Amino acid sequence: MVRHKKDNFSSRGRRLHSGPPRNPRRQDNNNDGEADGADGQAASTSGSRRPAFKAACWDLGHCDPKRCSGKKLMKLGLMRDLHVGQRHPGVIITPNGKHTISPADTPLLEQFGAAVVECSWARTQEIQWSKVGGKCERLLPYLVAANSVNYGKPLRLNCVEALAAAFYICGHPEWAEEILAPFSYGKEFLEINSTLLKKYAACEDEEGIKRTEKEWMERLDREYKESRVEGDSNEIWVNTNRRAPIESDDDEDEDDDENGSDEGEEGSVDGIYLGSKPQPLPQPVKKDPFDISESEEEDDDAEMEAIRRKILASKPFSAKEDANPKRDDGVDKKKTTTTLTT
Repeated sequence: MVRHKKDNFSSRGRRLHSGPPRNPRRQDNNNDGEADGADGQAASTSGSRRPAFKAACWDLGHCDPKRCSGKKLMKLGLMRDLHVGQRHPGVIITPNGKHTISPADTPLLEQFGAAVVECSWARTQEIQWSKVGGKCERLLPYLVAANSVNYGKPLRLNCVEALAAAFYICGHPEWAEEILAPFSYGKEFLEINSTLLKKYAACEDEEGIKRTEKEWMERLDREYKESRVEGDSNEIWVNTNRRAPIESDDDEDEDDDENGSDEGEEGSVDGIYLGSKPQPLPQPVKKDPFDISESEEEDDDAEMEAIRRKILASKPFSAKEDANPKRDDGVDKKKTTTTLTT
């Protein structure tokens, strides 16, 4: 069967529509406009959230995810992740660096940003440094950490503190404040190191940074030695947390106690030494019925001696002693007594 165009068939075998025109698809111009506006607003919002700085890191998985500042920055979209083996063209803050960061690195930092190695300070020897880093590897000068893990420890900065220090030294303190904003210790880090960061930012090159760092370290060493000398001469005033003693009458009593502690127990009442003060009136002392003192023993001896004398002076003992005595006149006393009795 041969088909012709007049049979209303197309060349592909489909039947052509010969009825009334179909209703065109409704297009809501207002909705499309609103959608376009929403997309534009979202795009502008996402664009406004994009930070002015560029930050990246190699995450080696050493740190606790709940405490890791690098993971938090990546979650907030403030830093991108680099895989091991990938090189970075910007400034890399690493303990394996040979040179110290300085304002001379500002052009490179502004163009390519800064990168750090997200690792643990205790496991730096496990890192394959040949697979992380770049051409511009830099050390940080002397700074004090403010994070909760290494608070107060010099040169123990975490990722966000290292990036903030790099931004500040290279002339962008606003970047440092922005990247530290999500962290509770961010302002404290800038306050602790404010003087040093300003001095570092005022330098021109690496030599100026090292000279400033050396002067600061010498100052710390000098102040430490002075504090030690003052502490040896008067250690009481070194501890500012110690409350000053308050003078009172009790102190005078204690002084008297120290001066007269060798005088014996006669000047003490109830264990409190009275010193040169007048003695109190004697109070009756309760005697222990079971306590036998030396005076009581002497009284007992005297009493026993008196009793012994009375016993010896009694008649039975006198009769025995005079059992066979003879009178001076030669008459037997016993016979005389018998005669008189009969």
